[in-house]
Amino acid sequence: MDKSVLVTGAVRGIGRAIALRLASDGYNVVLNCRPGREEAAELLAEEIRNNGGSCSILPFDISSREGTKMAIEGYLADNPVFWGVVLNAGICRDNVFAAMTGENWDDVIHTNLDGFFNVLSPLMLPLCRKRRGRIVAVSSVSGIIGNRGQVNYSASKAGIIGASKALAAELASRSITVNVIAPGIIETDMIEGIPVEEMLKAVPMKRLGKPEEIAALASFLLSEDAGYITRQVISVNGGLC
Repeated sequence: MDKSVLVTGAVRGIGRAIALRLASDGYNVVLNCRPGREEAAELLAEEIRNNGGSCSILPFDISSREGTKMAIEGYLADNPVFWGVVLNAGICRDNVFAAMTGENWDDVIHTNLDGFFNVLSPLMLPLCRKRRGRIVAVSSVSGIIGNRGQVNYSASKAGIIGASKALAAELASRSITVNVIAPGIIETDMIEGIPVEEMLKAVPMKRLGKPEEIAALASFLLSEDAGYITRQVISVNGGLC
């Protein structure tokens, strides 16, 4: 398979699981990390290569419009356009809205929602010229139902859903699909400090999700078999409403 997939926020949690799964499925995985996280990315790259996979590292901060544009355009100057993009990178700065600072709001919106534009904008013309491709955005159950203490995070993740649906309508005639995965409570370091046992009372399956379960869906949505699936939001949440 001669296809490259860019995975943002690839060095931990869901992004790491997606990168490992895609590499095992034969994709050339381009691992994005923030500048300063290259050592962690190198460790992941070594693991992928030791297992027979193919990958490279592309550091940039998705909240930086100019930095992201320069990194992606620099990559494309020497490489074919990606077959797929997984928009996974994101942050949370949780607090009740009355105590939320402007910095908390801006950090989350600039990273999670502006990052959608910053990554995809320099890829639009190359992807449209190619007339084939896959875009998978990782949102959250918080973007669907809203979570107390996550007004900023819920806003950013709901925005990703709306943006993805609109972009899917624009790109469908060019055989480029755009879909959203909305994870529920997944066993990553992002759930540290939250009352997991209390939250699991709302989950019919009564367990945490695994990053590998998100990765399996991402791999399918990137595949040729998913060519007629677009503009969809697929929840992976154990039945959480």
